[in-house]
Amino acid sequence: MSTAELRTWLHESDPKKFPYAAVVGHYRRVGKHFVRPELLSLLAEVRDRLPSMHGPWEHIQTLASFLDTALDKPDQRYDYPTYLALALLQLPTVDDPVEQAPFARSRCDRLIAQLVADALAFEVAASEGATALLPEMRPDPDLVVKRCKHGLRVIRPVLARMSLDGGLTATEPLELARQACSVVQADMSFSEERAQELSVLPVYTAHDEYLFLRVLQTFETTFSLLAVLLRGVTAALADREIDRAAHFLATAENALRESAPLFSMLATMQVESFRTFREFTEGASAIQSRNYKLVESLCRVPDPDRVDSAAFHSAPDVRERVLAGQDTLDCSFRELCDSGVSKEDRERIAEGMKRFARALMRWRNTHYRLAVRMLGEASGTGYTEGTPYLKAVRTVPVFHAVDVADEETDETARTR
Repeated sequence: MSTAELRTWLHESDPKKFPYAAVVGHYRRVGKHFVRPELLSLLAEVRDRLPSMHGPWEHIQTLASFLDTALDKPDQRYDYPTYLALALLQLPTVDDPVEQAPFARSRCDRLIAQLVADALAFEVAASEGATALLPEMRPDPDLVVKRCKHGLRVIRPVLARMSLDGGLTATEPLELARQACSVVQADMSFSEERAQELSVLPVYTAHDEYLFLRVLQTFETTFSLLAVLLRGVTAALADREIDRAAHFLATAENALRESAPLFSMLATMQVESFRTFREFTEGASAIQSRNYKLVESLCRVPDPDRVDSAAFHSAPDVRERVLAGQDTLDCSFRELCDSGVSKEDRERIAEGMKRFARALMRWRNTHYRLAVRMLGEASGTGYTEGTPYLKAVRTVPVFHAVDVADEETDETARTR
């Protein structure tokens, strides 16, 4: 990128006209880890000017969020949320009004469809030689077909709920992926397109990092939805709205189950490629996932050693919620059982909790097995101890108030 374009923009500092394409293009050509110092200095100057800029708030907010992820490495605050550019995705939050829980599903459906479709669009474009983006270690054609099959498994039920599946008529995976990408893109707003454009800033130039970023962003979207739904379950139980609580629980279990093929997509990553770009992701680890910790802590109060672990210290606001005594589904269910509600209602909620717990434990086990495949017994990044850490926490009980039979399903086996 010629820094002259950014210098010219600085004379006006109009957030609506920021040269995103040029800046993002440079980041993607060289990788975030290798961005030119001159460009980083100019972007820092842009950030310094944010408080004095004039224009629509949404444009200023977008620019601020973009700079947050673009400057994380030189600021030495690079971590999992900035690597994934989560601030740009505008995920639903657990602090949203409980009444908005039903709308969180539709919001997340849109985002999941957009993220996965974009990953598939990149795979198809690269396989056809239609993009020069991230040219290192391209996958072979058979691997691209596999990725399309697994991605379509994720988004087809989502597109059905969005009433966007009517035009999916192809039988060949690549053509079906093209159709899915086309209908998703045609349905996107300008702000959604902008968020998608800005939310992939790979650290290196390896092809598979694009897939890695989009899949992790999709998992974060799913867990943000789970946190909202679990809070909705707790609120519904407090009001003795059994039907509503059961609906939220079923929706949460279904969302987690529908995300399972994302592991199959990740399992198609080339180990050499993953280990190459992972060298430059030091400091960003999934252990820093705030949404995962929210889900864990909304299910039940974590044990004291867990609250004091590196995992919860890496998400300090979630830890504070736990220490402040936030409501949990475990406690709400115990109160329900002591309130005199019918045995039928108690069993209905208990069964919903068991199904959700089994789904979450399958997720943990599959995560662990995939990590072993990609990392072996290597140490993790950021705060983790690598696969030994994942092995230790995969059996942590989801609930104490209901008994959940040990059940494991290895989703990655479907990729063999």
